[in-house]
Amino acid sequence: LKLREGDKHCLITRSKCFLKLGDTENSLKDAEASLQIDKTFPEGLYQKAETLYTMGDFEFALVFYHRGQRLRPDIHKFQLGINKAEEAIINCLGNPSAVKLENTEELCFVSRQAESKKDKQQQQNKPTKDQKRTKKQSPKTERQLLGELYADKAYLEKLLKDEDLMQSSTRQGVKVMDLVLDGISYLNHRRDFWQQQKPMYARVYERKLLQQGRMQDKKRKLSDIGRSIAKDMEDIELCLARGSAEESCRKAERLLRKMQGWTEEEVPNKNELIGNLHSSIGNAHLAMGQMEASLQSHKMDLDFAKKNGVTDAVSRALDNIGHVYARMGRFQKAINAWEEKIPLAQSSLEKAWLFHEIGRCYLELDKAEAAQDYGQKSLQSADEEGDVEWQLHATVLVAQAQVKLKDYRSAIMNFERALEKARLVPSEAAQNGIIA
Repeated sequence: LKLREGDKHCLITRSKCFLKLGDTENSLKDAEASLQIDKTFPEGLYQKAETLYTMGDFEFALVFYHRGQRLRPDIHKFQLGINKAEEAIINCLGNPSAVKLENTEELCFVSRQAESKKDKQQQQNKPTKDQKRTKKQSPKTERQLLGELYADKAYLEKLLKDEDLMQSSTRQGVKVMDLVLDGISYLNHRRDFWQQQKPMYARVYERKLLQQGRMQDKKRKLSDIGRSIAKDMEDIELCLARGSAEESCRKAERLLRKMQGWTEEEVPNKNELIGNLHSSIGNAHLAMGQMEASLQSHKMDLDFAKKNGVTDAVSRALDNIGHVYARMGRFQKAINAWEEKIPLAQSSLEKAWLFHEIGRCYLELDKAEAAQDYGQKSLQSADEEGDVEWQLHATVLVAQAQVKLKDYRSAIMNFERALEKARLVPSEAAQNGIIA
């Protein structure tokens, strides 16, 4: 990082090290720093979600797992993160339920198998309810939750270090240590209660809106609108993450109608939020199997993004449009959308999966030469990133295209290379599939 200041990949690697050391505060700082450089960086979103999950902020973690899954549906660990965060929330409420995972696609088993194994290990190491309850919050988070009472808690914790004072008693015979510990326990309960009643991301959103106002009345109005938007957007994402697509769609359409009545002054990022809502509605329709309605919503998201010059939103909309067309079997339309997205790809890893999806569509259209070409581009990008899983997916795609081209010798060589990659992952199911 001294040589390459702000390198997002280095920041994420250091964040993982901090997390393994139990230093969640610095782990979160590095994850957030990588997202300041690139707010759609999938590894940054995943690492931030993992850190929040480790901190016990399961609700906040769920939102970031879901955002990552919306941006990169091809990365299966986001879905696994959603599942484990949901289960943790349910466990906290006292109603545990098993996580059920389904693998239906033949060519995407590698990362699913690996992440499933990793998830099982994390479930075994998951802290108990009592451990979660006594888990120490970071000073920054605690200060935001307790407000003015944070100074009182810091004072009581300082008193604990005075051994002579802790051994003394009051005139009534009560030990000073017991009084101090009771006070800290009460403040911890208040902190946990406020964490449950109002998540941290709602507080951050309100604070940003309050800073934009000049007059007190105006600030109060912006705060009310901000609270309403933050709560509604959170509900929309959580409903979709939990499989309630119809409810998510209704809430998004209701908020969209309300948004039309607010001015740019009341909601400074109004156009960006409208685009986000169209994207959410499109994703909900897709989950319900309503392809045409989903396509229309994602196209409206694209129109808003282009009109307002929001590059990230343009990339998101093109990605979603491609996925809808592919689900509909209109592979050439999907190719057109994804090829338009190529110049907007911000990393080699993003290019690797994008080229792979385009190549897969060409294979479905029996255009084996184009499929082979994009498979090789995907492999080159995966090599640049050093990602073994996408090297495997790309190599399999190239081999399948060569089979259709009747270049059997080259196909065998690439399947053998893919088998070596599958052993590195490792995945027995992948190896068996490639051998077959």
